[in-house]
Amino acid sequence: MDGVNNKRASVHALGCRLNQYEAIEMEGRLKSSGYEIVSFGESADLGVINTCTVTNEADSKSRNVIRRFIRKNPKAITVVVGCYSQMEASRLAMIEGVDYIIGNHDKMNFLDYIDEQKPEIPVIVRERISREDFSIGFVGQPQFEQRANLKIQDGCDFMCSFCVIPFSRGRARSRELNDLLEEVNRMIDRGVQEIILTGVNLGTYSSNGVNFIGLIERLCAEEGLNRLRISSIEPTTIPDDLFGLMADGSHSLMPYLHVPLQSGCDSVLRRMKRKYELKEMCDFFNRAKGLVPNICIGTDLMVGFPGETKENFMKTCSTFQEFPLDYCHVFTFSERKGTPASKMDDQVPMDERRRRSAHLRVLSSSKRFDFHKRQEGIYAQVLFEKPKNNCITGYSENYTKVLIHGEHQFLTDEICEVELIKSTPEYMEGKLISSI
Repeated sequence: MDGVNNKRASVHALGCRLNQYEAIEMEGRLKSSGYEIVSFGESADLGVINTCTVTNEADSKSRNVIRRFIRKNPKAITVVVGCYSQMEASRLAMIEGVDYIIGNHDKMNFLDYIDEQKPEIPVIVRERISREDFSIGFVGQPQFEQRANLKIQDGCDFMCSFCVIPFSRGRARSRELNDLLEEVNRMIDRGVQEIILTGVNLGTYSSNGVNFIGLIERLCAEEGLNRLRISSIEPTTIPDDLFGLMADGSHSLMPYLHVPLQSGCDSVLRRMKRKYELKEMCDFFNRAKGLVPNICIGTDLMVGFPGETKENFMKTCSTFQEFPLDYCHVFTFSERKGTPASKMDDQVPMDERRRRSAHLRVLSSSKRFDFHKRQEGIYAQVLFEKPKNNCITGYSENYTKVLIHGEHQFLTDEICEVELIKSTPEYMEGKLISSI
């Protein structure tokens, strides 16, 4: 699309951090092409929706967002990209008003495929996803964030029986090291305080002879990088060397891990095709807690997997309570077309899945509350965000959400020393000690 002047565009991402990162990159490409970026929900000439397909609910949310944009902007060009586009292009083409459907292989180059005029029928671009390492490159000045995602990897080779990601995002591949380092330095120059490593299977990163732990050491050596945080990482890909870096108070790597366990029952893990048993994971979590003071460890747990009995579920609950885990994200099993799990016998009724999910969420809230209470009286370094409703919130080194009451506009984007004084299940209240 050439010759764009005074055009308004909006981008919306659903799902994971990786989608959020890609949406910001898409905005950069649009700005470089002459578009004014407006908030999603405002009037626009072009809309880009980066979809998610990890669950049936994600599919439904994607369709609802697409329809909402079209109702608001019936004459706009509507571009649907991402995982749902990769997996269900024909279904998306049935939504009246959708103009372009672009899969994951080509979505970052979406501007190469669209025209200024709406096509008569939806244009579908869905190529086989390459297994080669990739670059992203500089595409313009993105919107400032004090906590910014950094895409280092994409795709996955693990082939868990419930997961559609290897089909929607392709097999594992890594971002070229030099390209990645260039973006990191641009982030530092813009004043980004915290960088969050994101991808599908982070621990498999390998580029130019540098593995995951080598990448972390390279990033933390960059002058001006205050904080580095790892997003969700697969259990079997975490090197013990990581704990030494987290335990070093002078190191940029934050003491936080989110490790998707998926089930607390070995027989369910085997049906899921996960690559570990509970005993080794218990040993791993205890080792992390012993080596890294005040580390926060969270997990994902899936409820209602085919064949999961009530006894299996109660085993998952007891595992979560007994393991040194501080919270869990609960996912209700959702059949994904084409996966082995969708064809398994003994599907758990949906109302039972929901009951189990609600029960586990209560346990998670209780454990997070306990984790917060253990931190009362300690001093933490908190990176604050924008104030809202006469208070300001931010996140500590171990990703505890911290709230301070009052007008504190001057704390925005600042790292400050805070005494943690009062616990709630969702956050901790703090008392400002000093700016760093």
